[in-house]
Amino acid sequence: MADVQRKEPGVVIKDGWSGYSLELFNYPEHYQGDLECVYIPHGVIMNRIECLARDILEDIGHHDMMVLCVLKGGYKFCSDLVESIKAQSRSANRRLTTRVEFIRFKSYLNDQSTEDLHIIGPDDLSMLKGKNVLIVEAIVDTGKTMRALLQHVETFQPKMVKVAGLLVKRVPHGAAELPDYVGFVIPNRFVVGYALDYNEYFRDLNHICVISETGKQKYKV
Repeated sequence: MADVQRKEPGVVIKDGWSGYSLELFNYPEHYQGDLECVYIPHGVIMNRIECLARDILEDIGHHDMMVLCVLKGGYKFCSDLVESIKAQSRSANRRLTTRVEFIRFKSYLNDQSTEDLHIIGPDDLSMLKGKNVLIVEAIVDTGKTMRALLQHVETFQPKMVKVAGLLVKRVPHGAAELPDYVGFVIPNRFVVGYALDYNEYFRDLNHICVISETGKQKYKV
C-alpha cells in the first residue's frame, strides 16, 4: 500500500494517503457516488488480522479466552479475528477455548461523536471473573468509549484484560494509550465498510472506504 509505514504497534497510514481508485474494486452498486476511495482493501485487512491473531496467541498461550465484542461495528473484525485465532491454535496443536459475548455503545450522530455515551448490552458480566478477556473494537479515536468499557469490565474482576482495535484514528485529544493489539493507525477521516457504518449504511462493504460528502448528505439523519 503506497504511503504506508510499518511500525509497531500497528500499520501506520500517513496523512497524505489518498486511497485506491474505486474502479479497481468491486463494491455494491447502490453506493455509486457515495464513496471517495477504497482506503484499506479487504485482503490487506485479513492479512493484518492474521498477524494480530498470532500476537494474541503468543501472549495468551494455552489459556482460555473470553472475547467481548463491541457491536455493531466490531462484529466482522471480531468474527474474523476469532476464526484466525482458532485456526492458528489448531495448527500449533494448542487447545484454546474461546467464548464470545457482545456489548454495544451508541455515541455517534451522523459523522460526529456526541457526549452521550450509552452502554447497551448485558449488565451482568460476572462470567468474566477470573478470566482472560479480549475486548474487540473496530475503531478507537478519542478513547472515551474504550475507557468507559474498561472501567465497566474491571468491576467484574477479570484475570487479565487486553484490547484489540482494528483502527486507531489520529485525532486531536486522541486516546492517550493505544490498544494492546492495533491493526491500522489512520488519519482523522470518516471511514465506512467492513461493518463500520454511517447511520447504519455501508456495513455491507468488504473494504474500508472513505465516505464522500455526497454520501454523507444522502444518508444524513
